[in-house]
Amino acid sequence: MDEGFESLFNGRDLTGWFATPREYAPMWIGGPPFRELIEQFAPTAYSEEYWENVPRRPAVWTVEDGALVGRQDAPGSGYGGYLVTERDFGDFELILEANPDWPADTGVIVRKLPSAAPGIQVVVDHRRSGSIGGFYGTGIGGFHAISYTFDAILDESGHLVTLKEDEDPQEPLGDKPKLLNYGATLQDFLAAWRPANWNELRIRVVGAKPLITTWVNGTKIAELDLATLTFPNYDADEAADFLGPRGRIALEVHDSDPSWGSGLRWGDTAVCRWRNIRIKELS
Repeated sequence: MDEGFESLFNGRDLTGWFATPREYAPMWIGGPPFRELIEQFAPTAYSEEYWENVPRRPAVWTVEDGALVGRQDAPGSGYGGYLVTERDFGDFELILEANPDWPADTGVIVRKLPSAAPGIQVVVDHRRSGSIGGFYGTGIGGFHAISYTFDAILDESGHLVTLKEDEDPQEPLGDKPKLLNYGATLQDFLAAWRPANWNELRIRVVGAKPLITTWVNGTKIAELDLATLTFPNYDADEAADFLGPRGRIALEVHDSDPSWGSGLRWGDTAVCRWRNIRIKELS
């Protein structure tokens, strides 16, 4: 193990972690409920049954072959969830390995509130118009700070062969790269990423209004300064007070997001896999 790091996952069971549902938070602090926002542009996407069931469906987390595995509850049902650390962390470096299916919209949330969605997500959006190593501000403004998007080349059986340029985006890249202090190119990322295999993600979080930096297999991918970020409905002081200088770390299983269409954000049988999760506290 890297010097100064301790393991957060014992490879046998979920000791040190607990599951929570993937309930939506307001997009920004003090904003309207997410349901009100989404029903403005996709009024029939989510059923009343869906909203009623979300609090009782926290995804399914198991340990298989020494890896944490996350699935929707039940597979293909559309309900997501989080697996959350029982401990809080302030400044740290986190190293973990990921091997998500295609498509699987997952991620690592830092400075997360214990039983609510808000936090800062390092995205592992392994799906069309996806990106890995960038950031999303869950419940603190909804900023999406990434520098590239990708799509997949699949074989005749629908299995992932490799990633490629996103030529017909489901989500346009737009001005998202401008939010970053540093953003790798798609070519940088593709040279580092090992398709359909295990990949190391390193995350460094420093400061009350954190500077967050990510690497994939040793290649620097993105850096975001939450102290200087400018984005509608994001306020650095307000976000720092809301999240606090310490928070939980969580892994995500996304819901299927019917506003996207069936199987585009999360495949019916898709899983996300995580292993070798270790952390070094810096404060």
